[in-house]
Order: sequence, then C-alpha cells, then structure tokens
Amino acid sequence: MPQGKKLRQLEQEKGIIIRFVIGHTANTDSNLDRAIDEEDAQYSDFLRLDHVEGYLELSAKTKAYFSKAVAKWDADFYVKVDDDVHVNLGVLGTTLSRYQHKTRVYVGCMKSGPVLSQKDVKYHEPEFWKFGEEGNKYFRHATGQLYVISKDLAEFISDNKLILHKYANEDVSLGAWFIGLDVEQIDDRSFCCGTPPDCEWKAQAGDTCAASFDWTCSGICKSVDRMKDVHQRCGEGEDAVWNAIF
Repeated sequence: MPQGKKLRQLEQEKGIIIRFVIGHTANTDSNLDRAIDEEDAQYSDFLRLDHVEGYLELSAKTKAYFSKAVAKWDADFYVKVDDDVHVNLGVLGTTLSRYQHKTRVYVGCMKSGPVLSQKDVKYHEPEFWKFGEEGNKYFRHATGQLYVISKDLAEFISDNKLILHKYANEDVSLGAWFIGLDVEQIDDRSFCCGTPPDCEWKAQAGDTCAASFDWTCSGICKSVDRMKDVHQRCGEGEDAVWNAIF
C-alpha cells in the first residue's frame, strides 16, 4: 500500500483513495487505540469508525464504513477489500471504468455457498431457518474478500442503515440489502483469482488479476509471510496504476 507522498499523489492524480478502515476497542482508551491514533497522525492512512470491533460485528462495520465513506468522499465507486488480499490497483481501476456509465452497480466475485446451521462451525448462520430447508444455499452474492458498489448504493446503505438487517456473515448481509432492489449484479472473475500459480499463469497470459487470494483461508494464507511473493509473481508492475486510463 502506498504511504505518505505516494498516497496523496494517488488521490490527486488518479482519484484513488485508500484507507485502513477500523473502529475501536470496547475500552476506547486502550493501548491499541492509542497506537492506531499515533500511526494515523503520522501516515494519515486510517478511516476511523464509531464502531466497536469484533468478528460478529462485521455487518455493522460494513454499514458504518459505507455510510462514513460516502459522506466524506464523492466517488463513483466504493470498495471494500480485506487486508490479506492482493490487489492490482491499475487493473481494478480499469475494470471499474467499464461500469462508470451504469447506475446501482454491485461488482464482485459472486458465489452461492451453503447456509450453515451447525453452531460449532465458523460461518454458522443463526437465522438459517429464513433461507428455507436445511441444505439450502444463500442467494448469489459477492464474496467478502473484495467487492465494489456504486455511489447510489452506498447512499442507500447510509440512508437506511438503521433498518437494514444484519446477518451473521457480512457479505451475505450486503447481498441481502440489495436483493430486492433494481441492482445490476456483476460477476467479475478477475476478482476471483487464486494465489500462484493461478494468478501468475493469468498474468503471463496477459490477463492480470484484479484480486488474488486463497479460498481455503478466505484471504492469502500466511499473508504476512507470502504477500510480497504473491505481488512479485502476480503484480501488474509498479507503474501500471499510473499509466492506467480510467
């Protein structure tokens, strides 16, 4: 991720704004919150939310993020990406430029996974009964590693945040908020790439991925150790985002 001068340059020249999005701990005066405040003061690379962090609160965080982002920045698109996913910004920007003329756009790697009723599994859905008989699948929605919504949909979330229902899984919640709206759902497979060799083969073939991750880990497995290697093998090149036209 660009820092300092490069981060500002990216905003001014390409119109791309990148922030780490984070709320706060239950104890707002914790050492962790103070450390984040200090880093933000140094690098200005955080978007702080009035939200208590917690894995079971990701749907609430998603509402808070889009509401604050659309109020703060006038953008064509608003992107959510996990910090353990590799992203090629030039490819992402070029891809989204193809959808700029459209309204109510929801872009991602669309999936339809099983609704899990068992309490002891990671993605347990307490409201599984709402989705029909046991063994049913969710409606198709963008996987949570990376998805994009247009400005009008971000405004819809902001305007209706108090009455939008939160399911256990944040990507399911987002899909549910749009399921009854006249929304164009775009399944863009460049958002679905695996880590090497998958994204490396595609890059060598001239079809560089927008995003790469491991399905088994819902992100890049051991991302701290492997992110640089994935970038070296699947990255678009350091000048790509600056030369991209969007």
